This record gives sequence, C-alpha cells and structure tokens, in this order.
Amino acid sequence: MCIRFLSNVAHFPDCARPLVQIASFMIRYGDVVTDEMRRMRIARRSRGFEARGVRHWGVLAKSAGALFIRSYERGERVHLAMVSRGCSGSMPVIDEVTASPAEWRYALALPLSALVVCLSGWTL
Repeated sequence: MCIRFLSNVAHFPDCARPLVQIASFMIRYGDVVTDEMRRMRIARRSRGFEARGVRHWGVLAKSAGALFIRSYERGERVHLAMVSRGCSGSMPVIDEVTASPAEWRYALALPLSALVVCLSGWTL
C-alpha cells in the first residue's frame, strides 16, 4: 500500500521523482538489508566477537562499510535488471480512477474525528 501511495505521489509536479523512487526502494529493500545485517552479526558472534569498548569500533565500522558496499552492489544489480526488463521509472497507469468529493469526505471522516478527539483531550 505504501508503494502504491509513493508511486501516486510521483505524478504531482512539485514532487521530485528520483526521491520518491529512492524512498520506495528503501521501503522495499529495508528487510533485505536488515537480514543481511543480522547475518553479519551472527557471523561475528560465531567467531567469538563481542563489542565491549572503543577498541572494537573499528570492527563495527568495517562491518558497516561492508554492509554499505553489499547494499550498493545489490541496488545496482536490481537497477540493471529492471532497466533490462524495460522499466521506465514510473508505475504504469492502467486506468485513470479519481475519487469523488463524497469519497474524499468519507475517507477523511475518521482521521478528522480522531484529530478532534485528540485536540479536545489535549485542551482538557
């Protein structure tokens, strides 16, 4: 759902399209990077490493650098794969569906009522 929102936001003229694409990929591949970080932590622990002080910061910095390089290379491979499959950088629009004003009022009813309750509770 968040990816669909970001792809729809990219159609606004004020929004920078590359920033929206970066954010959508960051959301998409956040779990992949987190899993990679977890695997690296398990590998360090299996070798008997425990960060206890300042003198271990070098090892942690090298791990962070390796994670950055791995993530960058993975992103480059994904980008090249998408370009080779004809990705243009924007989501295809199958049919133009717009919401009516009544649907917008219905969708905003709950958040606005929650805002009213929150503000009334805050002032009491």
